[in-house]
Amino acid sequence: MAVITAGSQRSFRVTRGFGLQLAGPTVCPSSYPEPGPPGHPGRGGNRVRLALGVMVALGRTDLDVFPICLGGNVFGWTADEPQSQAVLDAYAAGGGTFIDTSNSYGVEHGRSETIIGRWMADRGNRDQLVVATKVGGGRGPVRNLRPETIKHEAHVSLERLQIERIDLYYAHFDDPETPLEESLRALDALVRAGTVRHLGASNYTPERLIAALEIQREHGLAEFTVLQPHYNLVERDFERTLLPVADAWDLAVLPYYALAKGFLTGKYRPGSEPVESTRAEGARAYLERGGVAVLAALDEVAAAHDTTVAAVAIAWLLARPRVVAPIASARTTEQLEQILPAATLRLTSSEIDRLSATAEKR
Repeated sequence: MAVITAGSQRSFRVTRGFGLQLAGPTVCPSSYPEPGPPGHPGRGGNRVRLALGVMVALGRTDLDVFPICLGGNVFGWTADEPQSQAVLDAYAAGGGTFIDTSNSYGVEHGRSETIIGRWMADRGNRDQLVVATKVGGGRGPVRNLRPETIKHEAHVSLERLQIERIDLYYAHFDDPETPLEESLRALDALVRAGTVRHLGASNYTPERLIAALEIQREHGLAEFTVLQPHYNLVERDFERTLLPVADAWDLAVLPYYALAKGFLTGKYRPGSEPVESTRAEGARAYLERGGVAVLAALDEVAAAHDTTVAAVAIAWLLARPRVVAPIASARTTEQLEQILPAATLRLTSSEIDRLSATAEKR
C-alpha cells in the first residue's frame, strides 16, 4: 500500500491488487463521542476493506472516503430498486465506500434512503461505508430547517437507512425563515447525542454560510466541515463565490452535478441522437454555451489516457483546490463504468490548464 499526498488538501491511500487493505484513518480530535463499531471507516485503529481502491481524508473529519462519492438522487426516480442495487453493487465492487442521498430524493419522500438502507441490510456492508444524507430539501412541510423538522427527519432517515448513526448530515438548503442559531443548535444536538457524526452545508450563499460558521464557532457548536456546492468544468461560479469561504474555514468540498447533468459524459453532441433523460434539455443547453470546445478538449485528454470523457471531467475536479470527492450519479452499471476510472486518473498540469482555459472561454 502506498500513501500519496496531493497538495495540502488530500491524503491518498492506494492499494494495488485485490485482497485485504489495512489502513489507519486520519483522526481529528473531537469533543464528541467517538462513534462507529470497530472496522467502521474513520474509527481509530486499523480497518479492513475488501476491494481495490483509493482512500482520501475527508477534510477535518475523522473519515476516509473513496474519492468518487456515489450520488443517490436517481435511486427511486430514474432507476428502480433492482437497477439501483445493481449500481450500488458495482460501485462497492469497484472499491467505492461513500454514498450520498437525501430525505427528499426519490419520487416519494425518502425513497432513495429506503433503497440504500435495504441494500446495506441485504449485503451486510454498513461498516465498510460512509453514508451522507440531508435535511431541509424536497417539497411541502419538511422543506425547512426548524429544530423539530431536523430532529424528526434525522430519526426517520435512520429508520429508512437501517443504520444507527449518520456519518455526514447536510443542511440541504438554507432556510431564511428559521433563525439560523436555532437550526444550528438542533444540528449540534444530533452530533452530541451521537445520532450524527459530522455536519455539512449545501446551497448556502457565501454570506449566510459565513454567518452560520461564525455562530457555530462563537457558541462552541458542532461545525460544518464539509461543503457541497454546484461545481464542475462548465459551472465555475463556485470559484468566485464559495471557494474563498471554504479556504478561510478549512472546508472539504464535495461538488454535486460533477458531470453537469450528464453533459460532461460526452453523450450530448451536435447532431447526435436524442438522449432519453429527464435532464437532457438542461444538458444539451451547454452546447449553445461553448460546450463543443470543452468536449473537444475532454476528448483529446481522454484519448491520451485511454479513458472516458466522464473520468477526465471528474479528475479535473479532483485536481481543484479543496475538492475531496465529487458526487456523481449513475442510473446503470454502464454509466458507472464511465465514472470509476477517475478515482486513479491523474492529469498533468498542462492538461488541467488546458481544460480550465477552454471552459473559461465559453
